[in-house]
Amino acid sequence: MRNLKMTIEYDGFKYKGWQRQKDTDLTIQGKIEAVLSKMTGEAILLVGCGRTDSGVHAENYIANFHTKCAFSIDTMMDYLYEYLPEDIGIKAIEDVAERFHARYNVKSKTYIYNINNNKFRDVFNRKYSYHLPDKLSISEMKQASEVLIGSHDFQSFTNMRNSDKSTVRTINYINIIEKNGLLVIEVNGNGFLLNMVRIIVGTLIEVGKGNLKAIDVEKTLNEKKRSEAGPLAQAKGLFLREVIY
Repeated sequence: MRNLKMTIEYDGFKYKGWQRQKDTDLTIQGKIEAVLSKMTGEAILLVGCGRTDSGVHAENYIANFHTKCAFSIDTMMDYLYEYLPEDIGIKAIEDVAERFHARYNVKSKTYIYNINNNKFRDVFNRKYSYHLPDKLSISEMKQASEVLIGSHDFQSFTNMRNSDKSTVRTINYINIIEKNGLLVIEVNGNGFLLNMVRIIVGTLIEVGKGNLKAIDVEKTLNEKKRSEAGPLAQAKGLFLREVIY
């Protein structure tokens, strides 16, 4: 039995997220599993590094699966290229140790969020960035982002319903980079709750608009109430950039 690790890129625009669902075949996991099952003649179950929301994209999503298939890596890559839709690509496949698990072995993930802060939208990147013509204060956003660095209870920054699972996560860094009116917010952490990055971005946008201050973001952390944080930023601007093991 082989354990194969896959590096995947996908345009999530028309999909209902990563995770397979019973009521739709428009999921990334479902599309790849269907092709892998056809290729191997086995019922393949993909283990993903985590969920991505409906409409969210990925540059380097990691998954693994077990198979008895003896095909070479090149043969598998060619097969997947031929039968997967054009908006899903397999960048690499490699044999890994039996103990490798795409979800449980994650040390950190990096997400980026794209904002077009110019007056007019860009026709060519409109599907992959949030157009916001109101000028944002980058310095205020950077100051507020520092409040979120470290280990905190991010209960205010998730739409996850009440559960027994911990809402404590560690943010290692948040970078905010601006060039020619295009903003990239880069968030790296040891794990993320449901909608957490998009709520962080939505909150920082409110800071950039002048509706919130850094001290308000600190208060939001302490309140542990979703209603205290900013709105949910649009999914189309979010990309999973990197997963570290």
